[in-house]
Amino acid sequence: MRLRNYLAVGCLALLGLSAQAETLSGLYQVREPVNGQGAEARTQATGKALETLVQRLTGDPKAAQSPALAGLRKDPQQIISQFGFEAGPPETVLIDFDPGSTERTLLQAGLALWGNNRPSILGWWLNDSTEGSNLVGDGQNSAAPLRRAARHRGLPLRLPLADLNEQLVATTKNLEGADPAPLREASERYGADALLAVHASEADGKWQGTWRLWLGEQREQGKVEAGDQAALADAVMLAVSNRLAPRFVTRPGASSEMQVQVQGMNLARYAELGRVLEPYGARLKQVEGDTLIYQVTGNSDQLRAQLGLAKLQELPAETPVPQPAIDPANPGATQAVAAKPFNGLRFRW
Repeated sequence: MRLRNYLAVGCLALLGLSAQAETLSGLYQVREPVNGQGAEARTQATGKALETLVQRLTGDPKAAQSPALAGLRKDPQQIISQFGFEAGPPETVLIDFDPGSTERTLLQAGLALWGNNRPSILGWWLNDSTEGSNLVGDGQNSAAPLRRAARHRGLPLRLPLADLNEQLVATTKNLEGADPAPLREASERYGADALLAVHASEADGKWQGTWRLWLGEQREQGKVEAGDQAALADAVMLAVSNRLAPRFVTRPGASSEMQVQVQGMNLARYAELGRVLEPYGARLKQVEGDTLIYQVTGNSDQLRAQLGLAKLQELPAETPVPQPAIDPANPGATQAVAAKPFNGLRFRW
């Protein structure tokens, strides 16, 4: 059956997808501890929540201090939809920011934004303490601080099961080495987009962490230090967010209309592509066999990054192909003319 006949029911394929990039929920909900008592401490926690939100959405740790956001810092209530508290210790403010008014405010301030479709990260995290070494696994209590930190910084984190075979792979040598091959092989079954390796160690009452991040062939790395494991996890996730965001943010005024051609389509891929292209206002313009052409509005570099997360491969620009045409002066003869090449981004599965 031709792909054209599938499009009316394409949404059904969403149930069977094994997508890798994740659409984050709760991106506009922020928790921050209240350090102290009284209204002033709560006001400071609210300001900190705003700072956390802006960093999540921009990947820029300095963005919240932009002069263009001075009014927002003075009155965060203008973008807050719900405000509450969670009992402690410590007491925590729980704030839901309104997505629409938040994005409009940040865009008007000239800030680049990172959408909620983000690369999934598989975290290999090895803790070395006075009690011994431990690879943090999905079902362990030690996983909770990592999950909280990832949620706080707007990252979709997955953790391995930490079974015996994985413990043998997650050595200090492999976690701190430049070659990700051993970890990548062990990571295949989890289907994540990015690979994060962290070796955390305790010394003199402090925690230090060496981290490495691989997304495709691109690598980032760094070192952080904190007073405890929870603070170290937050510092690592903040650093990772700051390094990832520039690849995916959209700057105001950088968007334009363009066409995207995707080859090798089928029903499941059609549904997945629709999800990826949704933030770009995609409109299906043409179907030819297993090739689809969409009209989208966005930034070409960000679009390339998002389609790369969906495992699409970019194709080179199309070259003109001579086509036979009728010669008006001699209807019985033909002459070769160059067919107009596709003018847009080209990808295939």
